[in-house]
Amino acid sequence: MNIIYIFIGLVVLVTAWLIAAYNRLVTLRYRAKEALSDIDVQLKRRYDLIPNLVETVKGYAKHEAQVFESVTNARAKALSGGATLQEKAQNENVISGALKSIFAVAEAYPELKANTNFLQLQGELSDTENKIQAARRFYNGNVMELNRKVDTFPTNLIASSFGFLKMEFFGNLSEAEKEPVKVSF
Repeated sequence: MNIIYIFIGLVVLVTAWLIAAYNRLVTLRYRAKEALSDIDVQLKRRYDLIPNLVETVKGYAKHEAQVFESVTNARAKALSGGATLQEKAQNENVISGALKSIFAVAEAYPELKANTNFLQLQGELSDTENKIQAARRFYNGNVMELNRKVDTFPTNLIASSFGFLKMEFFGNLSEAEKEPVKVSF
């Protein structure tokens, strides 16, 4: 009779652990998706700031059409997204480089550097870049935790049984991306 209670107790414990492990995997997957959504929110904020920045600089540097065109093209490409997370990250690398070029152009125009609108946009863009980096770190941390659970025993048995897959990191693909956007003068 005692052996039956021990067996039932073990079954209950194993079942409770299976449920807890499954629920933990679900939670981690949703946290990673939420973190990716946070990146998208910050990127949208960046995309919304870029036209204002371009227009402000354009008023001072009319002959820098190539720079404005490259920023506009980079924004359009980034807005179109990418098929994979790595393509999306690569598009973001291009836009970061284009923004660096527009700030380099601004260096040549002292009156622009003193313009209130430009300074406000510069501050907002700097703040947005910091938020993008924080959102990327948060996403990658959640993905690392999910991937670790998917790979390690015994939760890997549950993960493979229920179709939990590893997620991609939002990576920095180039040396240019590793450099912060410098917006101070």
